[in-house]
Amino acid sequence: MKSTTLALAAALALGGGLIGCTTAPETQTAKETLSDRAEVSLKAMERNNPEIRRVISRGFGYAIFPEVGKGGALVGGAFGRGEVYQEGKFVGYAKIEQATVGAQVGGQSYDMLMVFENAETMMKFKNNEWTGSANASAVILKEGAGASTDFKNGVAVYVRPTGGAMAEASLGGQKFSFEAASKRSMD
Repeated sequence: MKSTTLALAAALALGGGLIGCTTAPETQTAKETLSDRAEVSLKAMERNNPEIRRVISRGFGYAIFPEVGKGGALVGGAFGRGEVYQEGKFVGYAKIEQATVGAQVGGQSYDMLMVFENAETMMKFKNNEWTGSANASAVILKEGAGASTDFKNGVAVYVRPTGGAMAEASLGGQKFSFEAASKRSMD
């Protein structure tokens, strides 16, 4: 699975055209797989840092992205899908896309958790109006080492590396997209 994620990241970085993919998984099986991976990812993050549960309970909602793939060779990119929860209830899907240019080489995968401090920040995210670079303020979670963070610009971000390695000194931006779940998929 990790090698598939890294290959996808490399394909994206080399112009593989993943930018523009749909936000929600297209099949029920893919939705269930994403949900399972999101749950496993969140539990692993909480094991690394029990403080995350407190931050989530203080926030208005969160987005969990299991296995974001990132890769690059001068031109790079990242892609991942996740689930979004508001006040503890599943409300939809999100996707992260990133494009970068600069000195970079390699590929890696990571899990990312974004916790939204209040309704205003959550609504900006859900309306695809949230701007900012989540990785600029991310707390990197390492096995067995807790880390704390506070909300910055209404968002607390945690990243847990899961595979690969990448060296970079690049510029770029992240784009997040949200798609509300249908009533049927929320049950």
